[in-house]
Amino acid sequence: MKIKTSIFTCALIAIFSLGVSAKAPPQKELKPTKMQSKTIANVVAQLNARHYRDLAFNDSLSERFLDKYIDNLDPGRMFFYEKDITAFKKNANNYDDFFKTGKLDAGFEIYKTYQKRVIARLETVINTLENKETIFDFSKDEEMVIDRSEMPFAKTTAEADTLWYNRIKLALLNFKLTGKSIEEARETVTKRYKNQLNRVKQQSSADAFEVMVNALTLLFDPHTNYWSPRTSENFNINMSLSLEGIGAVLQSEDEFTKVVSLVPGGPAAKQGDLKPADKIVAVGQGEKGELVDVTSWRLDEVVDKIRGAKNTIVRLEVLPKNEVNGVTKVIKIRRDEVQLEDQAAKYGIITVPDGEDDIKKIGVIHLPAFYINFDQANKLNPNYRSSTRDVAKLLEKLMAEKVDGVILDLRNNGGGSLKEATMLTDLFIDQGPVVQIRTPDGYIDRRNHARHRALYRGPLTVLVNRFSASASEIFAGAIQDYQRGLIIGVQTFGKGTVQSVTPTIEGTLKLTESKFYRVSGDSTQHRGVVPDITFPTVIDLTEVGESAYDDALPWDRIAAVKHPKYIDIPNFIEPLSFRHKVRIKEDPDFTFVKNQIAFLAENKNKKTVSLNEKVRLQEKQKIEQRSVEIENQRRIGKGMKPYKDYEAFKEEAETEEEAEKSKISTSTKNLDKIEKLDEDAEVLEAGHILVDYITLLKATIAKHNAAQAAPLTESE
Repeated sequence: MKIKTSIFTCALIAIFSLGVSAKAPPQKELKPTKMQSKTIANVVAQLNARHYRDLAFNDSLSERFLDKYIDNLDPGRMFFYEKDITAFKKNANNYDDFFKTGKLDAGFEIYKTYQKRVIARLETVINTLENKETIFDFSKDEEMVIDRSEMPFAKTTAEADTLWYNRIKLALLNFKLTGKSIEEARETVTKRYKNQLNRVKQQSSADAFEVMVNALTLLFDPHTNYWSPRTSENFNINMSLSLEGIGAVLQSEDEFTKVVSLVPGGPAAKQGDLKPADKIVAVGQGEKGELVDVTSWRLDEVVDKIRGAKNTIVRLEVLPKNEVNGVTKVIKIRRDEVQLEDQAAKYGIITVPDGEDDIKKIGVIHLPAFYINFDQANKLNPNYRSSTRDVAKLLEKLMAEKVDGVILDLRNNGGGSLKEATMLTDLFIDQGPVVQIRTPDGYIDRRNHARHRALYRGPLTVLVNRFSASASEIFAGAIQDYQRGLIIGVQTFGKGTVQSVTPTIEGTLKLTESKFYRVSGDSTQHRGVVPDITFPTVIDLTEVGESAYDDALPWDRIAAVKHPKYIDIPNFIEPLSFRHKVRIKEDPDFTFVKNQIAFLAENKNKKTVSLNEKVRLQEKQKIEQRSVEIENQRRIGKGMKPYKDYEAFKEEAETEEEAEKSKISTSTKNLDKIEKLDEDAEVLEAGHILVDYITLLKATIAKHNAAQAAPLTESE
């Protein structure tokens, strides 16, 4: 399923404090203002003049806008009727002309119809739930379609009533499967729909305008967004506050708020239960505060609910990314401040046999983000912290330990400072270009250069995954293009665009204005960096990453810029891949991942969910049993005692998680050391690959030196 982003996809970070709440005003008629009319015309002008993608404002764009607008308002096709869509399409070819001249009435009529349909439907749903004579029979063999994004809109009220009856039934059954009584489930679901109804009645013209404009901007690319004055103010307040909250980057997807990534060292990352691609359905304050349903909420409103003061508790009810039956779980997170030390580079050393009765020492540096203390740097403090400075110090420590090679771990590194990505590359290569930046007019900026001799010149491996993005991709792409080291892991995210934020008549426009290209000429956009050797992953690359977005800018290439190549790495890939595949074939940890992939694939194409309680319980038991079997296969392979049953598995897993969280929260020693490095299967395998590479490299050098008068070194 492609991601359909509702309202706006700006990755607001839910890590801030001091949320402000106010009593909602009474419902008002939604009408466009004169300022909004001027604003839409200005947005059109800026998109035409400055956006990287050249899209003509014509009838085709108008039709696509209407489809996107309807899709963003009603992604599950649960509120509009077929007759509504037919009426909307009378202006399908006119919105380009409307917006150029500031006309908003037709767009507002669609929003008012949406609001009317939602209010009427939710009032009916609440009456149904509160009517004690309404019976929900969970013994019938009924099903409901999971993804309705491609389903037809209801033709009649009776058809919509049946659809919604099943939706209520599904919500109640999901609560029953968590142990709640039908009475408790009815009460909870009723409260949630009442909260949603109150919110819809409080929507303003600014809300309608923001949704409408973003249906237009998102046609250009998923990172171009319009922020209303309220959203702009929230964003500015957030960016000026200390990093307090849970540490999660969020975006809207359909009617849900989705976790994009976790801030390294943040409370959510430390707590461990919240995962990227999880969907947040409700938020509660404190240990026992009511879980307030946040489905269909604006992203900034969800952020307001999640953020809060340090040392307070927030509870998130989430739909886990791999949950196929719609059963949610509640995660408790203590808000806290994200310390620079939590995001700083750390190091460790692993030992790996080389197959020739020798042991190699491999240094590992984990870099969670490309950070810099701008304040201290601008004050010319000679001791300011930055990712490059910290990595340089760790490299010197590792070289003093006489390591045979280095693994730079960029897994889950979502990026950061472009300058830092350039400077970090400078630690590993001699002078040369690092990245090209192209603007819409074709100008190419190549000023980002490595300017010094490399600090570390030995064997290098860069470890990446799907959540390695932006600056991480610039660094990994440069290392790959210079053939300076091996890139290992999973295809990266593919975020290869640059945005700027500028004011418009009313509100703010975040607009994509340029694009990153590697020195090879390949874009990092959409495709990301493809590893030289790929690891299996449970992450569905069609669901996570730039390529999963609707209307993402495509991959392309420009002319390469002249750059040296240090080692003929492509010549080593085939033998390294062969050894890697042989090694992981029986490896318990990699077998575990492959079994998980196969298990998830069994449910990936599931189109419907059963409304029969007995069937759902059987499915639940089957999933639990299979989960234990997969885990026990791993444990037996590692010489560990298998779990007796799912309850034992769950109980011990929870105990281990609590112990790990307690250790993380109380530990103050070895802040620059990586914990439990010898338990990280991917790092260990990367170490084996690097040792194989070192062995093959030395054999190649020896062979060359035997045939040539001039000796060859590893840095040539």
